[in-house]
Amino acid sequence: MPGTERSLTLRFLAEPADVNFGGKVHGGAVMKWIDLSAYGCAAGWSGKYCITAYVGGMHFVKPILVGNIVEVEAKVIYTGTSSMHIRILVRAGDPKSSERELCTHCIAVMVAMDENGKPSAVPDWVPKTEQDKRQRESAIKLMTMRDQIREEMTTYVDN
Repeated sequence: MPGTERSLTLRFLAEPADVNFGGKVHGGAVMKWIDLSAYGCAAGWSGKYCITAYVGGMHFVKPILVGNIVEVEAKVIYTGTSSMHIRILVRAGDPKSSERELCTHCIAVMVAMDENGKPSAVPDWVPKTEQDKRQRESAIKLMTMRDQIREEMTTYVDN
């Protein structure tokens, strides 16, 4: 039921196919996992097909090793009219242990779409805890910062 599934956690083993030339999991593989979890979370919240509008603030904190158990946690932290801001945390560790360390984190903005490919309304999310309120306020601040970054990035786009 839309508006009830606020979070999603994917769990799987990092595979040899995910390795880069340095012997660690490739950043592109991590980015794919982030996009998959953001989609699953946004679709679960909205009950609709969703597209990725933005992924930013990505920090690769610690490498992931092949064979690690990986947990990608996605959680709605803000809703607009048709958009959802999703906080993503990627943790990993030895599968023989319950300990997981933060490896990557970022924010994804997903937009719900209707059957005609147009943005579609999503259920409103209302923060309840103090942490939820802080994260929602941070998402609002980040919207302003993204507008500034978008404007600055036009310098790099050839017309």
